Amino acid sequence: MIFSAENILLLGSILLLVSIIAGKAGYKFGVPILLFFLIVGMLFGSDGLGIQFSNAKDAQFIGMIALSIILFSGGMDTKISEIRPVIGQGVVLSTVGVLATTFLTGFFIYWIWGIVYPQERFPLMVCLLMAAVMSSTDSASVFAILRSKNLNLKQNLRPMLELESGSNDPMAYMLTIIFIQIIQSASMTASEVALSFLVQFSVGAIAGYLFGRFTVYSLNHINIDNHSLYPVLLLTFVFLTFSITGLLNGNGYLAVYIAGLVVGNHKIMYKKNIATFFDGFAWLFQIIMFLSLGLLVNPHELLGIAAVALLIGIFMIVIGRPLSVFLCLLPFRKMTMKARLYVSWVGLRGAVPIIFATYPLIADVEGARQIFNVVFFITILSLVVQGTTVPLVAKLLGLASTEKEKDNEFGMELPDEIQSILSEISVSEDLLVAGDRLMDLPVPEKTLVVMIKRENRYLIPNGQTQLQINDKLLLISNNEQELRQIYDRLGIKRYTFYRN
Repeated sequence: MIFSAENILLLGSILLLVSIIAGKAGYKFGVPILLFFLIVGMLFGSDGLGIQFSNAKDAQFIGMIALSIILFSGGMDTKISEIRPVIGQGVVLSTVGVLATTFLTGFFIYWIWGIVYPQERFPLMVCLLMAAVMSSTDSASVFAILRSKNLNLKQNLRPMLELESGSNDPMAYMLTIIFIQIIQSASMTASEVALSFLVQFSVGAIAGYLFGRFTVYSLNHINIDNHSLYPVLLLTFVFLTFSITGLLNGNGYLAVYIAGLVVGNHKIMYKKNIATFFDGFAWLFQIIMFLSLGLLVNPHELLGIAAVALLIGIFMIVIGRPLSVFLCLLPFRKMTMKARLYVSWVGLRGAVPIIFATYPLIADVEGARQIFNVVFFITILSLVVQGTTVPLVAKLLGLASTEKEKDNEFGMELPDEIQSILSEISVSEDLLVAGDRLMDLPVPEKTLVVMIKRENRYLIPNGQTQLQINDKLLLISNNEQELRQIYDRLGIKRYTFYRN
């Protein structure tokens, strides 16, 4: 089947629907949801139902748009206060760690490829290019699994892994581009490579910060009558940041991530609505990106490289990633051995390596198709082996926190400007000892019960409202400490606080 104006919407909607339904089923079993999007793309592709999609440039363009949105959204969701204690580890892992993984894996590929295919030995630079393409990690699948199992991580591991995953794509992108340039122009010197790195990272970082501050100023000072246009305006700034940074020879991926950090850690108009919009938009583009990449691959071609790709994947999981992590974390002696082992295991590959694998295809580098197929195979291997065991390994290493994340049953949030806190409790018999009316509850001053959930009904209470056992109460308070003391005095064990 060939894409046309008549059937593209039908095919697209069917692909999205099938992917979401399949992903929902896998989500319950702890399988990375994005893996299902890849598989659905493969099933509908040339070796499946026959959708012909073989244009690497189109896939790269889709990936570029998706990555800019995903990285910006990831930056917005990252709180500086959480990553500050682990910023050193995160930055080292996202730079030196990617570099170490590239060279360790590249030399292994050069050695193993010569053994498996002695007549088709790749040059060392092509092997290093293949390693660079898949040297960055993916956070979306990891934390989707953690959320599905309601797991938190001890020792600040979650923000560290988020920081690494959000900031290591630019390094992998830079290495990919530079190795392509070296292969195509053997005269490129070490000083030129170093200068290219310096320009890309410095321009990307500065542009990201400046565009982030400009975005914050613009959102707070441009008075738009239609509030629904604020997320659209922010999306415009995301694309401006990425494209203008690229025109200035900077790293656009680094720029949008830093811009997201700046915007997410400043007060902006309608921040909650904008964050919700971007979260959904990021998920949409992740789905589109994985579907496109699944359509791009020809599954029958994976059989020819399965053996060598399996060996390379095992090396990366068991040796390459752990060795680079342990080398990078040597200066950070406070980190426990268990934490280092867990960080080593969560070297999950995702869509980014597959997108970067389209660059050698477009540049017509020697062995580009084999590179793409190997990277695709290893991505699936990583999602299956590592992605499905992320919660299990956390429990085995004793790094899974007993504190579980809970959803706000009332679906209410407070604007960032309001310093109050929402709390939810369940009504028990002990709570009704002094009386069953709302006015009989010993709530502190400046604390209000704003809503009651009774089965599937929501009630707006007053002082005379009679309470029933198993009612859920939503409280708003300016004094969290006093509220906790009252809960403890009354023996209330089931309560939850929701912070902005």
